[in-house]
Amino acid sequence: MMPSFSCTVEDPLTPCLRLDRYVAERLKILSRSQIKARNLEARLNGRAVKISHVLKGGEQIDLSWLESESPFLVPQEIPLDVIYEDEKVIVVNKAQGMVVHPGAGNSQGTLANALLYRKLKSNGCLHDFTPDEYSAGSFAGLRPGIVHRLDKDTSGVIIAAWDDECLAFLSEQFKKRTVRKTYAALVQGCPREKEGRIEKRIVRSRRDRKTFTVSDTEGRKSLTYFKVISSYGKYSLLLLRPKTGRTHQIRVHLKYLGNPILGDPIYGLRDSVFPNATLMLHAKRLSLVLPSNVRTTFRAPLPERFLEVILTQGK
Repeated sequence: MMPSFSCTVEDPLTPCLRLDRYVAERLKILSRSQIKARNLEARLNGRAVKISHVLKGGEQIDLSWLESESPFLVPQEIPLDVIYEDEKVIVVNKAQGMVVHPGAGNSQGTLANALLYRKLKSNGCLHDFTPDEYSAGSFAGLRPGIVHRLDKDTSGVIIAAWDDECLAFLSEQFKKRTVRKTYAALVQGCPREKEGRIEKRIVRSRRDRKTFTVSDTEGRKSLTYFKVISSYGKYSLLLLRPKTGRTHQIRVHLKYLGNPILGDPIYGLRDSVFPNATLMLHAKRLSLVLPSNVRTTFRAPLPERFLEVILTQGK
């Protein structure tokens, strides 16, 4: 049976979006690459449409797709710091440096590889698969559905679903922005205001298409709340609550604020005291409703790299 999902598009939909972009960016059920790989099929108000169809708002959409995500995802035994796990979900304190999903240059060693190994082992069907078995999708239905993303160098709480039904259930909460996410960041300097909001559009940089910048007129609306918890000499510990989920949002917003994250190789400034610092951004709390309909908050303590700076500068 193919996984499926149905919903009504918000009305009005501003701006109008192609159906494939709506699925990837708003619903977040499948990524753009997964939409192609899983052969997404769509019906709009009961009529079959192409995934390139432009949505205007108010439409009823019914989606279905192939369950197998990627025939070449290799299960790998990689240690994980598991915060919570049941038959529907798993919550992990992701280590800094771990890529979430396989991609160009990162086919192995990812969180997805580790989760697949864990699921196969728990089901008692772990063995050395042959290339033909990989391509045939021998473990279809056991693949983890990672609901959201963390940058490679961001550590902290991340949740994954063990089946597509749970994936759709959790994805709907991210779409409706009912998930409460709290990040901790060690930044350079101290913001003038002890707490506030950063509301700036984020757009891809014209100079470097892999990075982003703020804009008054272009890009997508983005909102981040911040609060200064403490200051340690030239550094400050902030808690941040992003209300939107744009790529690199917190990093770009803090650079705009004039307090880039310590150790940020893209948006930060070289630091004379901690020249070898790595990105000091950590997903500290995640609160959402589990399939049991119970709202639960998961926490990951500040990592060692934070404590080293705090203890050194706090003397």
